Amino acid sequence: MEATIATKTNHSTWDGGKNKPLGASYGKMMMWFFILSDALTFSAFLGAYGLTRFKFIESWPIADEVFTHVPFMHGVSAPMYYVAFMTFILIFSSVTMVLAVDAGHQLKKNKVIFYMFLTIIGGLIFLSSQAWEWKQFIGGEYGALQLKDGKIIQFVDKTGHQISLESFAAHTKTERVRSTRSNGLWFVSESSLPPVTVSQVVAGFKANPDITIRTEKLNLETKQKTIIPREKAMAFLNEAKAVVKGANLKVNEYGKTAFADFFFFITGFHGFHVFSGVLINIIIFFNVIIGTYERRGHYEMVEKVGLYWHFVDLVWVFVFTFFYLI
Repeated sequence: MEATIATKTNHSTWDGGKNKPLGASYGKMMMWFFILSDALTFSAFLGAYGLTRFKFIESWPIADEVFTHVPFMHGVSAPMYYVAFMTFILIFSSVTMVLAVDAGHQLKKNKVIFYMFLTIIGGLIFLSSQAWEWKQFIGGEYGALQLKDGKIIQFVDKTGHQISLESFAAHTKTERVRSTRSNGLWFVSESSLPPVTVSQVVAGFKANPDITIRTEKLNLETKQKTIIPREKAMAFLNEAKAVVKGANLKVNEYGKTAFADFFFFITGFHGFHVFSGVLINIIIFFNVIIGTYERRGHYEMVEKVGLYWHFVDLVWVFVFTFFYLI
């Protein structure tokens, strides 16, 4: 007796009907799997940020005092304005991506090209804005002093507004030079020196009776940092060990080191996703131009990259809400 072997021809495991889960192609389903796994990763990052902030709620930096810069408006305090602009640009690029996908469904090549071009421009503007924001965050504006216990103190005028160290520090001579390989040991190298020294800041403080200091500690009712009366300020200044200008992974002028760590990590990780999305969009954009998807008879690849782009936009809404607004 010969065994009969049943075979299927011209059919694949993922081929329409009951073998096409949720009515999605294999490529779209795999994109959804990737988005789900990436969403869990971002959720973990934002959850860790939330727990850390809650732990240090009484000394967490105030976002409205950190993100106040706007390009070409030096010295003008506009808290969150530019971050809001960045958010608008990214959301607008999501709208243009929707229009590109819709044009693809209608097989309108020129409209797909136009809307994808706008999407790419929006992504590039966002990336450029984020790079500028990082530059401002790293460079700092006011400066602060770090105490021996690692805490940060900042300086304010008689109205309670923060002032920069350079605006009042004494201009005394200092022989401190930056350590580099050319003037020190071959393995010793350090970043640029702060604009003033601790002794210059202390001397300038003594000579200006209208200024005082404030600590990291927040008044949870007023959402303002605690201002120390001038007669008690010297006790803090005597504990100062270093001038802090800007932010890095070790210390920052805004307060808790973890604040800068989370800023670099979360916004950097999201920025990497936007950068990847822009590159993919550019590749798909040129494939549309040369007619690759027109010959295939569908623009599903545009739809798949659109899913990724919408996810990136949605993640930024959560980052903007939890990191900047709350």
